[in-house]
Amino acid sequence: MHRIFNIIICFGLIAGLLSCSGNPANKKTEVPAIPVTVSNVRLVKAVFYNSYPGNITALKEVELRGQVSGYITGIYFTEGKEVHSGEKLYEIDRRKYEATYKEAQSNVKIAEDNLEKVQRDANRYTDLAKQDAVAKQLLDNSMTDLNNTRQQVDAANSELVKAKTDFDYSLINAPFDGTIGFSGVRLGTLITPGQTLLNTVSSDDPMGVDFEISETELSRFRQLENAGISTNDTTFKITLPDNSTYPFFGKISVIDRAVDPLTGTIRVRITVPNHEKILKAGMSCKVLVLNAYAGEQIVIPLESVLEQLSEYFVYIIKDNKAQQVKVSLGPRVNANVIVLRGLKGDETIVIDGIQKLHDGSEITIAQPQKQQLHN
Repeated sequence: MHRIFNIIICFGLIAGLLSCSGNPANKKTEVPAIPVTVSNVRLVKAVFYNSYPGNITALKEVELRGQVSGYITGIYFTEGKEVHSGEKLYEIDRRKYEATYKEAQSNVKIAEDNLEKVQRDANRYTDLAKQDAVAKQLLDNSMTDLNNTRQQVDAANSELVKAKTDFDYSLINAPFDGTIGFSGVRLGTLITPGQTLLNTVSSDDPMGVDFEISETELSRFRQLENAGISTNDTTFKITLPDNSTYPFFGKISVIDRAVDPLTGTIRVRITVPNHEKILKAGMSCKVLVLNAYAGEQIVIPLESVLEQLSEYFVYIIKDNKAQQVKVSLGPRVNANVIVLRGLKGDETIVIDGIQKLHDGSEITIAQPQKQQLHN
């Protein structure tokens, strides 16, 4: 009986031990450290640009239209090629304008000869009048004839100017150095004055590039306009439609007079050299403007930033724990972002695994690496 009692007691002790070992309250829960990838924060030289859609434009462009009527009798250029100021381009049948011009020259000569005769008569009558040797009526008539003849000379000269102008207009010359386009007329085409478009000539070196900026950027662009940018300054660059970078740099030449109230934008024009005639009027491009924050900056991978309710945070490492830090961000640089406030440049930040962290999380990390910025 005593032996049976001892056995029961043993079973009771074993059951009690088993019961205690199965109680969750008696277990110590250990949260595993979260594995993360980190990087050392440091200052780097950030060179990056803001991009604006732009259009290439000629600084000078003129539509050639005939100012006199007639048939085209001469075309003296090659379409799409360079022309020079004063170079003969078109000729409108000049025969009648030349004849009118010569007739006007003759009329001027006749009027001037007549004036000389009338002037001599007036001088003679004036001398006789001083001696009371001629009737006053004859003197008055001679003075009237002299005045009328002078007006006839003026009228003849006016007709000469008109005839000379028409004669000159019958020959159309290049207004400046530039490139001429496709001809709108052919030999034998009848010209209507002021209406028939013959061609267009545009300057091609330098060229303008127009683009729109926000009114909030106007102050900075005014500063850039007054900065006296040299030809080697890389503040303004352009990329062409094939995504190649144009080898020459630009500078501001014009900021428009007013902001568009509908869009809140204002037009800016830069000028760029075009010695090799790569740029053509009407081309689209991208204008790259050096960002105001370019220079020595704290730049971190964008993937290391956590956004919460429109605020931005990163995790820095202290004593193997993640500490959440609020940061103020600047512009993006490809896959990276500039930090304006919140970091000093000597921290170690988490760049992979931030979604698993909270403030104070235990972490395991590899040896901190130098910050890897993505292109």
